[in-house]
Amino acid sequence: MTNASMVPAGTTIGAVNGLTARWAEAATGGTVFSAAGVWPLLAFLADGAGGAARAELAEAVGRPAEEAACAGRELMGALGMVRGLDSALGLWTRRTLELRAEWAKGLPAQTHGVLTGDEATDRAALDGWAAQRTGGLVERMPVVLTPDTELVLASALAMRTQWLRPFKECPVRAAHGPWRGRTLLGLHRSSVLLDRVGVAETPEGCVTEVKVLGSTGIDVHLLLGEEAMTPGQVVGTGIGILEDTHPVVSGPQLPYGDAGPGLRVEKVSRMRPRPPTLDVTTVAYDMTAHHDLLELHRMFGLTTARDTSRGHFPGISGFPLAVGSARQSTMARFGALGFRAAAVTAIAAAPGSAPPERRYVTTRIDARFDRPFAFLAVHRRSRLVLAAGWVTDPKPYREDEGY
Repeated sequence: MTNASMVPAGTTIGAVNGLTARWAEAATGGTVFSAAGVWPLLAFLADGAGGAARAELAEAVGRPAEEAACAGRELMGALGMVRGLDSALGLWTRRTLELRAEWAKGLPAQTHGVLTGDEATDRAALDGWAAQRTGGLVERMPVVLTPDTELVLASALAMRTQWLRPFKECPVRAAHGPWRGRTLLGLHRSSVLLDRVGVAETPEGCVTEVKVLGSTGIDVHLLLGEEAMTPGQVVGTGIGILEDTHPVVSGPQLPYGDAGPGLRVEKVSRMRPRPPTLDVTTVAYDMTAHHDLLELHRMFGLTTARDTSRGHFPGISGFPLAVGSARQSTMARFGALGFRAAAVTAIAAAPGSAPPERRYVTTRIDARFDRPFAFLAVHRRSRLVLAAGWVTDPKPYREDEGY
């Protein structure tokens, strides 16, 4: 997004971030997902749907069905302008399936491919597209191909950013919580930019947020809630911070003592004058996840559309179509130097962290993420969430691997 015209409308960003928050409410265990990868597909489907399927898809995307395709194109165009982010949309149909010209023209250019009907050939082509569009981060198209598959609509997102201030690797041993007793691959860095940390208070509890800025304008926000909070509540708070609906006490205004989850502010003595510092300790993670969107069909507006006894997309084709498969494969990798994440989403349609005396005193803020936490990968300018996740299985520290 290099200029104001390429920033999606606030309603679109709000709709995508809203879907992120709802998806997080349904999350269980460690996971990573991208509502930004699903939303355009739902928008294009809504444009071509009819009846109850059209109403359900419009509700899921948070836009009227007649505006959905325009919003989907706008979002895909804006994603294509983000430095460090590769995005693509793909459509494959059987040669015998005739598309409505108006619907097909609404898709981004050069998206249309052909399904041959030979499962091995089609699988190789679709997997090749997924791997190529994500730089090998996702190697397979998450779609169920059957002899009846008439159409596949897919999106791919791959993001890479390097930290403006790298971390140093170190062993971290959690003193309490689910990771107690494990020696983890820890990441630590110090900064004088106290506004990178803040605490939000919500009815569900307090959440500590640390922003890790990337070189491409894609940042990762680390979110640690109170121990009783669910992943959905923590991610939801992160979305609320982005939307300015949750007040945040920024680092320079934090009180001394335990200021938030995993967060302590204290006065420390120094041998020489030094400015206040923010010390962040977190853990490295490398995770993958696979999602069957039809298991959450109500959230994604696919309840009626999955009924194969009749067609639901008269605006796409005169041939009766229903959703036979809807899946997403995702990955996220957070390390000392940067962050990578990718998501491929596909919908298939089938028929129906006592010293010597010292003279100088300063403030130190210590933020420690050593139990399960959430993260949001965010486009800094627009505040669009590109990926979100919940970390439960960080990388272990292994001396033999040279960490």
